[in-house]
Amino acid sequence: MTRIRRLDALRGFAVCGIMVVNTWQHSGTQERLIEGFLQGRFYPIFSALFGVSFVLILRGSSRWMLLRRLLWLFCFGVIQHTFYPGEVLTDYAFWGALALLPASFLPGLAVLALGVAAVGVAIWQGGGAALIPGLLLAGMAIMELRPPGRLLPYAFVSSALLSGCLVWGWLSTGSWLLFTLSALSGAAAYATGFLLLPPFPPLERMGRMALTNYLSGTVVIALTHGPVWTVAGLTLAVQAAVSWWWLSAFRYGPLEWVWRCLTRLERVPNRRILQE
Repeated sequence: MTRIRRLDALRGFAVCGIMVVNTWQHSGTQERLIEGFLQGRFYPIFSALFGVSFVLILRGSSRWMLLRRLLWLFCFGVIQHTFYPGEVLTDYAFWGALALLPASFLPGLAVLALGVAAVGVAIWQGGGAALIPGLLLAGMAIMELRPPGRLLPYAFVSSALLSGCLVWGWLSTGSWLLFTLSALSGAAAYATGFLLLPPFPPLERMGRMALTNYLSGTVVIALTHGPVWTVAGLTLAVQAAVSWWWLSAFRYGPLEWVWRCLTRLERVPNRRILQE
């Protein structure tokens, strides 16, 4: 359970980063700090965690139920697309069905090889959303292979150094290839570095309500125009408070509960029973 809670916190961390980057992209302003050190760093973490979650859910569900889950996620994405064209939920749902479901029949090493190959092809094509299927497979492979935690410090140091060098190269040359590589290595550095930190419960609760927080964040972005850090900071502060309050009374976030009910085709109990 401790390990799963840390992954929830990492998901919450990724949601916060995505909110900042999406707000900046919608504003159309120039922010070298965000562009050089935040852009492209958080959706790889979120994508890999989607692959991790796929394995965890598959252990207690059938593939048919997972397919229904992906179908409803696609529907959420279609609704979101009406007010936020940059949504990625439809991509996750599509590639979850096309890549993760077939890969669930393969051993972990084979899934890892497919993920690395898919990421390599996507980098050659320019990165962006093309990276999603490879990152989903990489997350699935990590969960299947379970690399030992003692490797985290080495992974953090090496990915941080690599990312720093690539950022310098990108700033010097403007190469899109170097930017993509710096973003992926930066994502690895942020993820491994975060997992080395002490637990932070507010992010854990935000991660457990990732769908609700991601969708509500895009609603704010679509409806508001203001300073990037002010809009993102206030939104995340409200989301952190609401997540803490909501999960004190309920097991699942509001949209997470709807998603679960639709997937299971039944009303799932949500309210917590207080212990006397």
